[in-house]
Amino acid sequence: MIRVPCSGRIDPLYIFKPAGSADGVLVSGCHPGDCHYISGNLVARRKFAMLKSFLAYVGVEPERVQFSWVSASEGGRFAALIEKWSTMSRN
Repeated sequence: MIRVPCSGRIDPLYIFKPAGSADGVLVSGCHPGDCHYISGNLVARRKFAMLKSFLAYVGVEPERVQFSWVSASEGGRFAALIEKWSTMSRN
């Protein structure tokens, strides 16, 4: 797990490097309109849309990288998302 102050600050290399060998990469950010850094999550959404296209281009299945809107107050939702991902990676 790599924690950053805002999903908009995530370097695409943090995702690209493990996407080639890990079962999957999950990026989670604040809901649109709720970003402490004003528009960081909107920057992240554009960045990851481009990154998924690039991953497909280089032969990495784009579905192995997922982006999700989860706020800090949604611990239950985050746990369910992680559980879903761990189940998918075992299959």
